[in-house]
Amino acid sequence: MALSDDQTKSMTMAGLNLIGQALSIYDRDLRLVVSNAPFKTMFNLPNALVTPGADFVDTITHLARTGEYGEIDDIDSFVQERTQQARAFEPHYMERTRANGRTISVEGSPLPDGGWVTVYTDISATKTQEALLRARSDALSDQLLAHAEQLAQTNRERAAMITALEETKRQLTASEARARLTTEMMPAHIAHVDAAGIYTYSNQRLSTIIPHRPSDILGLPIRDVLGSDNHDKILGALTTAYEGAPAVQEFTDETSARRIRTAFTPDRSGGVYILSMDVTEETQTRAALQQTRRRALAAQITSGLAHDFSNLLTIILGLQSRLGRLPSLPAQAAPLIEGTLAAARRGGALLSSISQISAPRSLRPTATDLRDLMQDLVTLTEPTLPTGMTLSHQVPDIGHVLLDRGMLQDSLLNLVLNARDAMGAQGAITITVRRVHDIWIEFQINDSGPGFSAVALSRGLDPFFTTKGAEGSGLGLPMVYDMTKLAGGDLRLSNTDSGAQVTLRLPYRAAVAATTGLALLVEDHNDLRTLLRDILMELGHSVIEATSADEATALLADLPDIALILSDLQLEGDSTGTDLARRLGPTSPPLVLMTSLPTDAPLFLEAQKYAPVLRKPFTAEDLSTLITPTKAVAK
Repeated sequence: MALSDDQTKSMTMAGLNLIGQALSIYDRDLRLVVSNAPFKTMFNLPNALVTPGADFVDTITHLARTGEYGEIDDIDSFVQERTQQARAFEPHYMERTRANGRTISVEGSPLPDGGWVTVYTDISATKTQEALLRARSDALSDQLLAHAEQLAQTNRERAAMITALEETKRQLTASEARARLTTEMMPAHIAHVDAAGIYTYSNQRLSTIIPHRPSDILGLPIRDVLGSDNHDKILGALTTAYEGAPAVQEFTDETSARRIRTAFTPDRSGGVYILSMDVTEETQTRAALQQTRRRALAAQITSGLAHDFSNLLTIILGLQSRLGRLPSLPAQAAPLIEGTLAAARRGGALLSSISQISAPRSLRPTATDLRDLMQDLVTLTEPTLPTGMTLSHQVPDIGHVLLDRGMLQDSLLNLVLNARDAMGAQGAITITVRRVHDIWIEFQINDSGPGFSAVALSRGLDPFFTTKGAEGSGLGLPMVYDMTKLAGGDLRLSNTDSGAQVTLRLPYRAAVAATTGLALLVEDHNDLRTLLRDILMELGHSVIEATSADEATALLADLPDIALILSDLQLEGDSTGTDLARRLGPTSPPLVLMTSLPTDAPLFLEAQKYAPVLRKPFTAEDLSTLITPTKAVAK
């Protein structure tokens, strides 16, 4: 039966405590890792100095002040010298006489990852025998022979102890190496901070989770490592863990725009264990699903009301039309009838806007050149701007990206027209596009108008809120917000020194860059494989086929000229399409995944991290919209 980690640790400590020699292990930061009971007894140490994490400096200071090293004129200098020796640790063996008259040997050996293990042996009896031999070497007595025999037995016992200690050291070193290798392989930052917030352990993964942060952080305060802004965000959860309860906190690192989830677990011996993961893509997908559910709920609520209200408006329009055709109406009735008709027609237009919000809508991402999209936007909007108003844009060459072009263009058009209405007869509108850390594509729409009011900043995304009076429906910004969230993005309103600013962020997904050539089709259903082969051939590809991820991997190794991979998620055998994606290196052919799974299925969500995912059934046109020729991609 396999032992648990706690059982293994308990048995190891029991074995160390039975050894007659004192043992201590310190890490490279001069912090105690483990010690046995004789270590405490031999030097009469308090509990605080034999607890894992105890500072080597505090231990040397305590021993110096209690007279372990005899009379010392300058304790601070003595401790500083010993600390410097420890930091430049070398293997050594020495013998010294303690203040109590006992003699001990001290043997130290360095560990592979820094730090050292030290064994302390009381050799007072051995020294007594040596003195006796020197004093009476000319006449060996029976007593001396007995002492010699006792000494030989002691040496044999010591040799056995040293062998046991060396095996214990080997096992501890191997166990630590295995644990460190495991933590380094995990896609997460794993660390431990002590009660003062100092890192006492960390794998080398922090910089992969938060790119601009260091990975060599042992001995550093957590606030300095994470930065004050991030530290303030997790401080509440960290405090909860220090108080003995586990906690989880999500926060956004503003510099890298990544969403981080951090779990804090109390350490019963003091401090907190920390596990941090990058959940940016998960958060984007979760936001899209939440918005889809909200829209479905809105559709259920509004559909019945809209139907009944539409009927009422039809009746009102009909009655008012008949009323207008009646003879001998007073002159003042005509404008009243026309006003009623206008109000009813506006109600109908409002119903249409509501149906656009609540109606089912799905994303149709296509390979989009943002420069072309912005030029089309300028063509659409410039004729609607007053003579004294300008529209400019700045778009870097970031190649083709996967976006719902129509949805994005509608959103940007709405924002530009809102800015136009806010400025009046003159002003400037600027659209700035940039890529943020390979995670987001950001669109900033700035105008030189009066900016958002405090109420608009807090309620601008609420349905039916408007600052345009009777001319506004209050559905423009909510519709932009709805489309942005559906795509897994975010929308923020703010003011600058020169006017209003709207920041629209969408997930960055590079378009599949492929040339026409040999395509690898990975599908385990014969009928579907035939249909998909025809689709690929319609796009100009020649096709080879595989039914499993293992078979596809073998073909990729033998055929270096494959231009495109089209793979199902659910395949023959134990491996999936995502397993195949993980096996591909940085120079592998472009990959498109396909599935009939719902968009909220775990495998579908995981697959989106690796490649574009097509929902079955699809056409050749659907596949081609995800692909851009290699020559069109920015290098």
